[in-house]
Amino acid sequence: MTPKPEAIARWTDSYFNRTRCVVESFGDCIATYAIFMRRPVVSAPRLAIEWLETVAAERGAELEIDLRYEEGRWVGAGEPLIYITGPLTLLVDLETLLLQKIGPACVAAYNAAAMCMDLPKVSFLAMDARHCAGTEMADLMAYAASVGSRRARRKEDAIGFIGNATDATAHYFGLQQGLGTMPHALVGYAGSTVRAAEMFHETFPDETLTVLVDYFGHEVADSLAVCARFPELAADGRLSVRLDTPGSRFCEGLDPTASYAVLDRHVPRAIRGYRTEEEMRDLVGPGVSAAAIWHMRERLDEAGHDNVRIVASSGFGPHKCKTMAIARAPVDVIGTGSYLPDRWTETYATADIIEYDGEPRVKVGREFLLRRPDAEAAE
Repeated sequence: MTPKPEAIARWTDSYFNRTRCVVESFGDCIATYAIFMRRPVVSAPRLAIEWLETVAAERGAELEIDLRYEEGRWVGAGEPLIYITGPLTLLVDLETLLLQKIGPACVAAYNAAAMCMDLPKVSFLAMDARHCAGTEMADLMAYAASVGSRRARRKEDAIGFIGNATDATAHYFGLQQGLGTMPHALVGYAGSTVRAAEMFHETFPDETLTVLVDYFGHEVADSLAVCARFPELAADGRLSVRLDTPGSRFCEGLDPTASYAVLDRHVPRAIRGYRTEEEMRDLVGPGVSAAAIWHMRERLDEAGHDNVRIVASSGFGPHKCKTMAIARAPVDVIGTGSYLPDRWTETYATADIIEYDGEPRVKVGREFLLRRPDAEAAE
């Protein structure tokens, strides 16, 4: 639990601490808070609620939590997500920390769900930990990915997130350990892509082998060389090649003209309609584009390695996943940390007290937060 009850005052806004002192002096009351977001999100409140309940137990107080949108439900902008009722002296100094645990998780869950629903046949791997601002954020983001993934499974029968990169948060995906094989550091250490694959396979002979193939700029040649070195794994579908080509260059064998040509062969409609500049970059630009994935699939299939799977990473956020769906990119697994909120201002959750001792009262302009008993949460 972060932070511990004894440290809450140090981490909360000082005016909440001072308000608690005032209320303790002039008499407590029962307050009801409404918590909402200013943009559509997917409800991901569990970690925040668990923390709140733990603090209440430590302080010997009782709470009433009215969760208006169950975990994984779509929440409209401005819709109260939760009503929390309890002694004001208990709740007033918890607002800062509670909102930190709600907003970012709800936005990340929304993004994760959108990505999985756009590519329902693709397996996703959460690789966000390195992009997080500390371990508490990493915990929130892994939880959020699991919530978004479950929504996508329910709504679109998507595969969704099959795991994540760290052991600490693997439990959110029903696993004991994080998933992943090799970073660029291992390829650099080995001195060649094939040698890195050999080292990994010798160390972990029972694991499926996923080889990072962009280190030397020879994505196709090194992929085929690895397939030749491990023909049984390739034939059995236990070998994958991972594309992580940087945006500073094209995948081996591609340039703008060749990129257009490969998509014209497979998905001509993807490039013949109007596309934004960002969509065109994801379709035919440098880095891990839709053309690069189709190009790799062509080369593997031509060499008889149609059972070798393609893993893609590098900037696969909601927009790029939507573009990959347009291009029907033949990708099997996407490793991504890009479901993290892109604009942090969108993650700001807000709380307002709407009742004092059962009497409705809220600041002018926030009347929309008042309870509506007959309202039904939309899906």
